[in-house]
Amino acid sequence: MSASIAPQRLIIAITGATGAVYGVRLLEVLRNLPQVETHLLISEAGLLNLRQELDLGRKEVEALADVVHHVKNVGASIASGSFQSDGMIIAPCSMKTLAAIAHGLSDNLITRAADVVLKERRRLVLMVRETPFNLAHLRNMTAVTEMGAIVFPPLPGFYHRPQSIIDMVDHTTGRVLDLFNIPHVLTPRWQGLGEK
Repeated sequence: MSASIAPQRLIIAITGATGAVYGVRLLEVLRNLPQVETHLLISEAGLLNLRQELDLGRKEVEALADVVHHVKNVGASIASGSFQSDGMIIAPCSMKTLAAIAHGLSDNLITRAADVVLKERRRLVLMVRETPFNLAHLRNMTAVTEMGAIVFPPLPGFYHRPQSIIDMVDHTTGRVLDLFNIPHVLTPRWQGLGEK
């Protein structure tokens, strides 16, 4: 009798900051990995950004996930610590969402799921999007870092010489997947400086 291996479960949330492409790209990549089960949440402002930035509607994005939860359903499975997950990525993470997490305001399923991930000592990655940062933003980032979250602004790297926007998005997406030990070939690995 062979034992089946439970899939790695990741919660992906898309909130109302610019950079909806990061959440969508994560879902696209994870969709092709049968060992990963995705649980998706989209805030109302996140939905507006999906339309504005990518011309995508709710159903198109939800089709990329294994399980979809409504942001107002605070009784969903992912609202409980008994739900086994490997963590959560909020991509992008608005300053409102960051503030709610920093202050323990479980006012919707996104912030409740983040709170659960933190209390269960699982990995929470916040792809915060705003610039420049004001003092409230910085203090909230410090607070969530002290709680165990990883603040990961989606800043592009250029040492791999990206040729397109998707190259820059894939580089950042790959770095986030690395935090969950999910193998990928989205971007070349740094090999060190070559001989001149």
